[in-house]
Amino acid sequence: MNASTIKTITLSLSTTFIAFSLILFPKASFEASLRGLQMWWEVVFPSLLPFFIVSELLIGFGVVRFIGVLLEPIMRPLFRVPGSGGFVWAMGLASGFPAGAKFTARLRQEEELTAIEAERLVSFTNSSNPLFIFSAISVGFFANAQLGILLALSHYLGNICVGLLMRFHGKKEEKKKQNEKKKPILIEAFKSMHVTRLEDKRPFGKLLGDAVYSSISTLLMIGGFIILFSVLNSILSLINLTSILATGISILLAVFYLPDFLSVPLLSGLFEITLGSKLTSATENVSLLHKVIITSFILGFSGFSVQAQVASILAETDIRFKPFFVARIFHGLIAAFLAYVLYEPIYQNRLGKDLPVFAPFYENNQAESTAWQLWEHLTSIGPLFTLFGLCLFITMHMGRMKNERTN
Repeated sequence: MNASTIKTITLSLSTTFIAFSLILFPKASFEASLRGLQMWWEVVFPSLLPFFIVSELLIGFGVVRFIGVLLEPIMRPLFRVPGSGGFVWAMGLASGFPAGAKFTARLRQEEELTAIEAERLVSFTNSSNPLFIFSAISVGFFANAQLGILLALSHYLGNICVGLLMRFHGKKEEKKKQNEKKKPILIEAFKSMHVTRLEDKRPFGKLLGDAVYSSISTLLMIGGFIILFSVLNSILSLINLTSILATGISILLAVFYLPDFLSVPLLSGLFEITLGSKLTSATENVSLLHKVIITSFILGFSGFSVQAQVASILAETDIRFKPFFVARIFHGLIAAFLAYVLYEPIYQNRLGKDLPVFAPFYENNQAESTAWQLWEHLTSIGPLFTLFGLCLFITMHMGRMKNERTN
């Protein structure tokens, strides 16, 4: 029996298992679907859509090419990717999962990157956004805004380390480029931007419409994955498969001298970040240091839910998923190690004692209230924004179908 046959049988049995589980546990599946939908409806859609639309416009107008030429002397030596990778990195950091993959795939489609460069870039530009780390996890789950500094440092420094490691990926496959004499960098950047804008012959209205349509299509796909993995996580718990798998996880935790109480939260976090982080924060009889280590790993690994979203986005290009998956393991381990190393000097010695260096962030306890207010504001206006976006998408889709029939 070859690998292809085994893969077919495995996929068929897995899908059948999920289908029967939905029939056996309809109420739990429905409630899990609602939880996933609520996260997408309130937070994911409204927070990601503006970044997706703006990025499409920036690519169309040639601004990304302009940034790429300027950042080439920095990004190429450090990470062996073009300067446009700096744009992807910044946008991915600001907007969160899976924006880095979306922007990388888009640049690959525009032939701004080679396949190897895209695999390097996507490996370290997918990260959790700061609002989620500080508001949802630090304030919402741990009720400790100061913890966000430690989690964010571990997470983003871990991403940089992954980028430095992945610079060696595909070194043998990559063809060496000849060094060409170029004009002064600023002049070259403006010239590249102008040429890119002229090559994209779409008028502004068409460009904006395509940006909105493509962005909402991607977000609909992301919403489906969030709901699917929310249901899957619930089903695994109901059939006690989570407990069985957690036994194996507890053995692995023992190797790193971590309490086995964290095995179930860690396993849940391997599937979905939010649930895993929430369970970790609520675990009793476990020190805060151990909770931070597990949470940092969960954030770095990103969860199978996010990885499935990325795999779906990358499938539209020739970018392989395997390097991204390997990078997520590296990121999880490095972020967990950094959380352990930085816990005492950053959190206990400085944040925990409210030393002046961090005073602007926490004066009169304003950090917790501000972070939580931002999160509540997003979840309150998010559904209205999402509803407007979906209505706009339906209108645009019907218009496109009408034009296709006419033509």
